[in-house]
Amino acid sequence: MSLDTFTCTERRRTCVIIPTFNEADNIQALIVEVLALPVAVGVIVVDDNSPDGTGDLAEEMVDAHPGRVHVVHRPGKLGLGTAYVAGFRLALDGLGAGKVLTMDADFSHLPRYIPAMIAMRHEKHIVIGSRYVPGGGTANWPLSRQLLSWGANTFTRFALGLKAHDTTAGFRLYHREVLETIRPESIRSSGYSFLVEMLFNCERRGFQVGQVPIIFEDRRQGTSKISKQEITRAIQTVFRLIPQRFRRIPNLQPPTSNLQPPISNL
Repeated sequence: MSLDTFTCTERRRTCVIIPTFNEADNIQALIVEVLALPVAVGVIVVDDNSPDGTGDLAEEMVDAHPGRVHVVHRPGKLGLGTAYVAGFRLALDGLGAGKVLTMDADFSHLPRYIPAMIAMRHEKHIVIGSRYVPGGGTANWPLSRQLLSWGANTFTRFALGLKAHDTTAGFRLYHREVLETIRPESIRSSGYSFLVEMLFNCERRGFQVGQVPIIFEDRRQGTSKISKQEITRAIQTVFRLIPQRFRRIPNLQPPTSNLQPPISNL
């Protein structure tokens, strides 16, 4: 099967979910770069009725790349977490994907890291594109932003007993088994704190987490969607989850591993 005719229906393949709100300057160029990678992936854009026409531009990519690009149109800005859930449902139930990768639409997550993340799927149930492992980092950030991000991740990691270093990263690959076990629709958080709660639940259930070093870059076009309210909600989420860290999960069963020995075809 050639990459040009790839659909997400094969369970050895990967669907890339890209939530969008006002990303008209980025979305088409990003999709082109993702589809040009030397790995078989499909793209799901989840657009929250962007006023700048992002959803319409994504639909143009559906026509240009039939079977490889899909768009979910939502009535408004409903939160990052619920956008992920909508993408997961299409990827798993509608397209039968075996693995799902999430990334931002603004080129802060560079597509060139995706092949390495997919390659690590043989060893780990979840793979994070991480700023905070050797070889990772940020580009063009002021010192104040670096310290805030590092401090938030360090606090979250130690407060919740997490092994992953980049706890707020949205650049992640999940095995199908992880999403079927965790049931993302049950996550209470709906914004960026969804990422923290999702990772917390994954690690509590024994799923293995791998980390690929990335350089996180400032968005190329558009404006940031992270607000002070989102930061406050993330802190509240951490404090809400701390008591759960010390509670046993009744009848917890270890993951039934879907990890496989490496194969030549990514």
